[in-house]
Amino acid sequence: MTPPVAFSTLACPDWSWQEILGHGTAFGYDGVEVRLLERETDLLSRPELAPAFREQRRRELESAGFQVCGLASSVTFDSPDAAERKRQIETGGRYLELAHALGASFIRVFGDVLPPDSDPVQRRAVLNQIADGLNRLGDLAEPTLIDVLIETHGDFADSRLLCDVLEQVSSPRVGVVWDTHHPWRYCGEPISETFARLAPWVRHTHWKDSKAPSLRERSVAEIEAEARARQLMSGHRPADFVVFGAGEFPAAESLRVLRAAGYAGWVSYEWEKAWHPEIAEPEVALPPFPEIVRKLWSSPQ
Repeated sequence: MTPPVAFSTLACPDWSWQEILGHGTAFGYDGVEVRLLERETDLLSRPELAPAFREQRRRELESAGFQVCGLASSVTFDSPDAAERKRQIETGGRYLELAHALGASFIRVFGDVLPPDSDPVQRRAVLNQIADGLNRLGDLAEPTLIDVLIETHGDFADSRLLCDVLEQVSSPRVGVVWDTHHPWRYCGEPISETFARLAPWVRHTHWKDSKAPSLRERSVAEIEAEARARQLMSGHRPADFVVFGAGEFPAAESLRVLRAAGYAGWVSYEWEKAWHPEIAEPEVALPPFPEIVRKLWSSPQ
């Protein structure tokens, strides 16, 4: 059976809640991963997601036969400031409440950036504090049964570093968003090697496609968008993204690995229009993805 297919709202930074539901169902998606709404990444500040309106949003989703698979927060645990890490955990707790209200199964968090190799003591301290943050947020998640998923993003696109952290985590609510593109593109990891390391924790997947980086000059709009992304997540890395299936990413191999492992989580298309204004509009990029995934998943191996 084909896993459910979603898209991240990074693909459609200007769409309203109603546009997300309308276009998502029309394009053949089963659900959506909410990263932002109308360019606002702080979902807790959005009036349509305020506590008084959450039951209405849930009814709208049920009426459309559509799901919010998860909430992609900006919560990180790499700050050297203990007060800031405490604030991040509190923010994560509020995201867990919102996820529960919308019927989502997870919130996404980041590692995100480590001190350099030249400072091994501080590097180890940050790895330990990230593990501690995951455990603390995992404990908050336990009553809701919502998962806290750290993404292969930033320095943690290196699956060895991610394993280092996860092996210190005891909370059963903590797992991984495997961005299938990042370890492959940024760290040169073979797909099968990454999955072999992370398989015990993989509960959600991100998908994108790209070509080898070019030397073209970037526009002012591109540079400004990248700066905004780095303000939210210091581990953000750009790429030359192309519509899924038009680049070099080994999608068939990645799906084959997941299928062989019995993966039943979401396949979520993360078309990063919000951070890359030069790429295609969502009305162009989003419609082909569900059919590509379903054909590749069901094709003879």
